[in-house]
Amino acid sequence: MSGRLTRTRLLAATTVALAALSVTACGGTDASAVRNEGPATSSTPGSPTASHSPTASASTSPTARPTTQPPATSATTRAPEKPATGKVGGGESGGGESGGGESGGGESRNPQCGAGTTRTIATPVARPLNHLLITVTNTGKKNCDLLGYPYARFGEAQAVPPVDESTHPQAVVTLAPGESGYAGVRLSAADGSGTHGYTTKSLTVGFRNGTAANPSLAGKGVYVDSSLRVTYWQQNMGDALN
Repeated sequence: MSGRLTRTRLLAATTVALAALSVTACGGTDASAVRNEGPATSSTPGSPTASHSPTASASTSPTARPTTQPPATSATTRAPEKPATGKVGGGESGGGESGGGESGGGESRNPQCGAGTTRTIATPVARPLNHLLITVTNTGKKNCDLLGYPYARFGEAQAVPPVDESTHPQAVVTLAPGESGYAGVRLSAADGSGTHGYTTKSLTVGFRNGTAANPSLAGKGVYVDSSLRVTYWQQNMGDALN
């Protein structure tokens, strides 16, 4: 009995040992298989393999758009500008003047009258005493504006006489072809109160456009003194002598 029991126990122990070795052998084989397989391929977004996949790039990349912009309109391009039409007060404006000062009132719309398109005559008058009438006639084919007053230089005088401001006309004196404009000249004081008087046979009449005429003084000439004055150009003779 004891011998049989001993063999039975040895057989059982051997069986248990063989089973343990079998389990150990199987576990070692599985672990080896896991270690030798290397990193698994993953298609999960965000993994290195998925991020470099051509398919993934095509699906996640935004649609390409052209970056070239149309050329901008040049900043130097301008619309045609209208010519300036500024007013000139008391100065020349290339054939016309406007505003106050010596322009003779109102606004000039025609070329200025000058020596080239007019005839100038100087005539002594009986009334008022010691006065001279200057007459300018338009000999051209177009209207012209007689602006300001005559720059009347008698003899070798260094200055022209002042103008009587009370004679300023209300409108520009415009001369049609063949028409005349007038200015009066007070040569000397009727009561003899003038000073530095002298007699001259020479007269130069200057116009606002820079030209000048030299009307003759008949006879022995005229006597002038410190009371010498001229009027603005007038449309009629009566205003020039009054």
